[in-house]
Formats: sequence, C-alpha cells, structure tokens
Amino acid sequence: MRSAVIIVMLGWVINVSSQHNLISTHSFFRDKLFESSRTEAYNGNSFLPLTESNYNLQKHLKDTSIFYYDFAETVFKKHWVEIKTEDYYLKISPTFNFSFGKDLKDKNPRNLFQNTRGFTIEGDIARNFSFATTFYENQARFSNYESDFISSHGEFYFNGSGLNYNMQNGVIPGSTRTKGFKNDGFDYGFAQGYIVYQPHKKVDIIVGNNQQFIGAGYRSILLSDNSSGAPYLRLDYRISKRWSYSTLRTRALNLVRKKKTTTVEAYYQPKGFAVNYLSFQATDKLNVSLFEGSTWSMGDSLTTKRVNPLFYNPVPIISSLLNDSICSTIQGINVNWLLHPNARLYVQFALGSLGAKQYALQIGYRGNDYFKIKNLYTQIEYNFATSKMYKATIDRLNYSHYNLALAHPMENGFHEIVFRLGWEWKRIYADLKSVNYFLVDHTKNDLLPIQYYNTVSNDKISHNQFEIGYRMNKKLNWNFFGNITYRKQTGAENSQAFVVSAGMRTSLLSHYNDY
Repeated sequence: MRSAVIIVMLGWVINVSSQHNLISTHSFFRDKLFESSRTEAYNGNSFLPLTESNYNLQKHLKDTSIFYYDFAETVFKKHWVEIKTEDYYLKISPTFNFSFGKDLKDKNPRNLFQNTRGFTIEGDIARNFSFATTFYENQARFSNYESDFISSHGEFYFNGSGLNYNMQNGVIPGSTRTKGFKNDGFDYGFAQGYIVYQPHKKVDIIVGNNQQFIGAGYRSILLSDNSSGAPYLRLDYRISKRWSYSTLRTRALNLVRKKKTTTVEAYYQPKGFAVNYLSFQATDKLNVSLFEGSTWSMGDSLTTKRVNPLFYNPVPIISSLLNDSICSTIQGINVNWLLHPNARLYVQFALGSLGAKQYALQIGYRGNDYFKIKNLYTQIEYNFATSKMYKATIDRLNYSHYNLALAHPMENGFHEIVFRLGWEWKRIYADLKSVNYFLVDHTKNDLLPIQYYNTVSNDKISHNQFEIGYRMNKKLNWNFFGNITYRKQTGAENSQAFVVSAGMRTSLLSHYNDY
C-alpha cells in the first residue's frame, strides 16, 4: 500500500501538554520497554504499540551527553527538525538504510545491498491529538534464502483457465509487496502512519496502518509485526486500575488478484480481521490478558461482500460460535510477570478453531544487568506450534495478511529456541542472536490463500547473527553497524548462508529474516 495517512490539523489554540505518539514495535524499542531493572519498569498488557503518555519510554532513552554545538545536539539527541510552539510540536527526520554485503557461501557470489530513503514526521496538536507518517522507497538484493522466502509469498494472478493462478513478485516481511529490480533484486515502496486522539485520560482512539504486536517476547504467537501494516481502528479503554480493554478492527488482504476488473490493476481479495483483548492487572508485577483474533469472510476471488455485522461485536467468544465459512477464530492468553528487579517471565498460549489439532505455546525469560554489568540484557525464548496452527477450514480465512503470517513467521509445525545477548557501553553496542528451529510436519507456506506448495518438512534450521555497531541517535535508532549471519538448514533441504554486511540505518520497523 502506497497511500499515506492524511493528517488533518485542527486549528485549536490550546497549549501542548501531552504527547500521545506511538512507541515503535522494533525489537530495539521493545527491549528497552521491557527492561526490568529500572524503578518504573513497564508491566502493562503488552498490546503494542503503546502511546508515550501511557509509558514514557523516551525518558529512559534520554541521551545525557553534553554537546557545545547545536548541530551535534541535533544529530545525537533530536529529530533533524523540531518546531515547538504553544499550539503544536512538529518533528521531522530522514529515514534510511544504506548497507552492502556478501554471502560467502553463494556459489554465484553477488553484491548484496539495501538502499532505503524516506522520511518520518511526528507531531502533537493541542492536548489530545498526536500523529505520525513515514514513507520508505527501497531497492534491495538479498541472500538466496531470503529471496526464496520473499518470492514464495508473492501475489497470485489468474492465468485465464479454470482455477489456476500464477505467483509473481514477492512480499518483504514488515514491509510490502515488491516488483523486480535488476533481475535478482526487489523494488518496493510503502507508507505508514497514524492519528491518536485521547478524548479522555482513560481512552485512546487510534486510526492508522502501522504494525501491531502483542507480548513481551521476541516473537508473538498471538499477533506480531511480521506482516505488512493494514488500515485499522483501535480503541484502548483503561476501565479501572486493574482492568483494561482493547479492540482492533482492520481490513486485511489476501494477495489474490480478482479475476475480473475494470481498473488498471485488479483488486485483491479482502477479509476482515478483528481483535478483542481484555487485561487484568492482578498485581503491580503481574498482568494477565485474554486474546481473541478472528478473520472474517468478505467474499472470494469473484465477488466482494460486506462483512458479517457480528464482525463489529466487541464481546469475546461470540465469533468462535459462528460457522467456519463466516469467520475463523484464535483464542489465547498472554502473561507478563516481573519476577524481581532484574528478571521478567512471559507466557503465551493460543488455541485455534480446530481444537486439539491447533495450539501454540510461548515461554520466555528476559534478564538485565547480570553480574553487575550495566546495560547487559539476556533473553531466552521457546516457541511451539502444531502443524495445523493458524490454518482455517477455508484457505482464504487463514491467519494471515498480505500472504504473510499474522503471528510467527515460521507459521506452523515447529519448535523454536531463541537466545539473545546484548550489551551497550555509551554509544557502542554488541548483539548476539541464535535462533534454532526443529520442524515437525511443517508445511511450507501453508497459510497462503491458494495452496501453492505442499512440501512437508522435518528439517533443522540454525540461524546465528552477531552485530556490533555505534548508535548515533536513540530516538531514531540511527546506527552504523557491521554484522555476520550464518544460517544452516539440514534434512530434506540442505543449504548454507554466510552473510557479511555493513552499513548505516535508522531502524524504526521490524524486518525479520531469521526464518
């Protein structure tokens, strides 16, 4: 989607006293949000992104370095342009990723690169409005395993006979669909944005197309930012000190082109996506939330119809009682528990509409400042999903958007162990990540709206990455970096990748490649 969110600036003359901009769901900001060693550690319902008024993460990211020149102050601490008056606060910065690399295991060595240019704008108007819009234009060439994944989630075009479709182009996790670039590269552009309105201190109304994430983990088995953004309406209501409720409604897409069209490009196959999320703050350190996520029928490859009126129903459970031709529902639980000042335990469990055949589990642990080493964090996480998880009785209602999983990027049939270790000293950082999969009757691309692959795999995949860098600006997560990625898959498919890369980027959106 290339359409940007249109921001309407209302002309009220009221002092700006609150900021309701959303905190990025990128793993850097999530790690900082769930850091447990600070006095005011976050322990809310973990439905991300949060508003800054809900939890002031910027206070904890504040750079205390002293500079004597305005230019240095701007580069290292601020947005590139900041305009603040009594009526509004406007922030503008470029976004970019200029990186290059090589896959040393590629038999036909090619220059790998990412060339991203764009901008981000954030603002606050009056007391209760905030907004943001971000645009990215990209050209890239990825390693073979990444390119294969991207190309295997492309859009379907009707080939003019029977029920047959051809797949073209691809979809970048966390971004959008692509078109070809220089034979083996990808060209893609997209925009994301939102408006936040707080009519009451207990209510946030959010409209946008940015990504969502539920949980304290590196992954989420309920709802993650793996897929592309989609236009949505979200309501967060803090009922009391103990109870809160969130509801989200969006129009998701299967990338299946309509067979008949009167436009230049045929429309995609739409479906509704609804989330109901009830949270209970049991103690100051323990939060338990109930999750319901449903995909709703809005027609097929020939016709589009209105979604069933119960799509708008905010009461949980009702959707799971409906016919599976109307909707497909996942029920889940999310637990976030601060064990002590340096440790956090989190758990997720999800159950699909097919009962015992469909369930997924996550258990994870985050720790900070071990061995009295400041800014050292550790994370270990286990994820599991059955071979039919996230699958609907009707393929077009699978738990997906833009042909990508709405939850875990591996989709189904896996055990996964994630280990992460990171450390910061002033502006220098080092991150180590190891992701290990044990596939169990895993069906590749099983959530596509049209069954294109039927290969069942029991392979093992090991994905390891070490990165070292210099973080210029925490607000933009602007850093210079160098990293090494080693990936090995054994079993029915045997492959290796050893990618060395370096560059400069602002990292505000998650782009997963550890599948």
